Amino acid sequence: MPDLGSPLTAIPSLFLAGVLTSLTPCIYPMIPITAAVVGGGSADAGASRARPALLALVYALGLALVYSTLGLIASMSGAMFGSISSNPYALLAMGNVLLVAGLAMLDVIPVRLPAFLVQRAAGAGAGGRVGGAFVMGAVSGLVAAPCSAPVMVTVLAWVAQTHSATRGFLYLFVFSLGMCTLLVAVGASAGAAARLPRAGAWMLWIKRLFALVMFGMAEYYFVLAGQAWI
Repeated sequence: MPDLGSPLTAIPSLFLAGVLTSLTPCIYPMIPITAAVVGGGSADAGASRARPALLALVYALGLALVYSTLGLIASMSGAMFGSISSNPYALLAMGNVLLVAGLAMLDVIPVRLPAFLVQRAAGAGAGGRVGGAFVMGAVSGLVAAPCSAPVMVTVLAWVAQTHSATRGFLYLFVFSLGMCTLLVAVGASAGAAARLPRAGAWMLWIKRLFALVMFGMAEYYFVLAGQAWI
């Protein structure tokens, strides 16, 4: 992971991680559908062409604020409980969390969403309303998609080490904006959805890359935990 003490490296890395997360198999195919739902009422006669882009941005803001709040809580929790690097039990727990996240990314441990929450998220943005788009983004943030949940756990565990509420909020805000980049692009251009690459096997390689990174981080924390006990 990038250096937490350097926003110049952490911010672009987290934004890229968000973009890659949006390219995973259970999120990427939903981008055009979500864009259509968010801008559901923008195709009416006389509607501004900029309205779908505005609604997509509002959706992204709703999701970003929820994720940023999670980052704020994670960073404040890290400050409350002290440095993870000085506690072998915390290091061991962190390693196991990352191990489970990697297995979830490979679908060894399935992560499923309750059907009623999915319906709630889809219905919140119906009709192309600004308020509805914001609520839909917020609900989608609370109910992270199965592919994003392992990545979110990893990012939150990493952000907890900053011990800085400001950085925790900013880092998760940037990560969530990366997740919504393609959605905003589709909302901003009527032909953008048609130009998106087709879903395929290349998405599985992205999932495997994330899993490999998570396993590597888990091993790193296990090694640190072993060294702390020596």
